[in-house]
Amino acid sequence: MHTTGHTPHRLKKRPQFLRVAGKGRKVATPGMVVQILPDDTATETRVGFTVTKKVGNSVIRNRTRRRLREALRLVAREDGLPSGDFVLIGRDKTRERDFSLLKDDLRQALRKGLDVNFRESPRGTSTKGRDRAK
Repeated sequence: MHTTGHTPHRLKKRPQFLRVAGKGRKVATPGMVVQILPDDTATETRVGFTVTKKVGNSVIRNRTRRRLREALRLVAREDGLPSGDFVLIGRDKTRERDFSLLKDDLRQALRKGLDVNFRESPRGTSTKGRDRAK
């Protein structure tokens, strides 16, 4: 895993976000959702931030986005970031969550999403009720 010590580039265009969502891994934590598309051959890290209108008005969404950006900046400075593409998705709890817990959520999501043994259930399939005896 290649880690970069510089400020990551930004994902800005919708197709870039859709590529990460379609091909990457998704890790949900209490403070955020992180979509990860690792790329060991890339020399740069690219990051995008998004917060839906369900979270609140523009002031709340921008505050949520700023908290995500700052958490990423500090985690990247302390731990480094692997190369690849990342999308941080703000949740309702992102703006209320204690900042140290928010940074821990990001670290946990990165660790879990970059783990080669991490398996997520495919989208659209539920595992509820499958363990019941027939």
